[in-house]
Amino acid sequence: MILGASVLPSFLSTVLLSTYGLVLAATLGSSIVLLAVLLVSQRLRDTMAILIVGLMFGSFTSAIVGVLTYFSSAEQLQKFTFWSMGNLGNLSWSSIQILSICVGLGLLLSAFSIKPLNALLLGENYAKSLGLNFKRSRLIILFATSILAGSITAFAGPIAFVGLAVPHIAKLIFQTSNHSVLYWSTLLLGAAIMLVCDVISQMPGMEITLPINAITSLFGAPVVIWLLVRKRKMME
Repeated sequence: MILGASVLPSFLSTVLLSTYGLVLAATLGSSIVLLAVLLVSQRLRDTMAILIVGLMFGSFTSAIVGVLTYFSSAEQLQKFTFWSMGNLGNLSWSSIQILSICVGLGLLLSAFSIKPLNALLLGENYAKSLGLNFKRSRLIILFATSILAGSITAFAGPIAFVGLAVPHIAKLIFQTSNHSVLYWSTLLLGAAIMLVCDVISQMPGMEITLPINAITSLFGAPVVIWLLVRKRKMME
């Protein structure tokens, strides 16, 4: 459900409220934010400054959501609240088909990006010396990231910490930076963790279903904190 759809023209509102419109809007939104952060990060070398910029972009997008929320109906607000908690169910078969196409395209582009990502491990200049078309590879990676993040978030909601914690866990388990290994291990490990969190959120015998976003946050937050503490100790 698009927040603030009541203030849009009827034709535009109909397009955006369709399943295809949701995927398109989510992909475009994630692409715009990702490109904006990338453009700003090129002028900054300090990791902490980039982190603060990311937080500012998060605050900016939250402000836009707040404005749209003000113009939304009670039904739209209720649907938005349930969507923001995350949910792996309540999808029609047509939605699953569209999501499968988007995810399949994103994963295919990601698979083609494995070699460029491995080349970039030693830096941009080294990758260019190997004949890598840096601009084209960057665009493919950004598009794959946008379509995966946008489409999955549009249908399943903003499920926190899985995308942030799982790649680091896979890297720690397999002790490698080879993206050929990390690609498949992250997919399988992420799917397994999501299934476990989904089972915990709706344990047999419980009368209520817990928001999966809360379960993944309880799992992911300690992992991220531990990774940051571990990285700081290694730097010392």
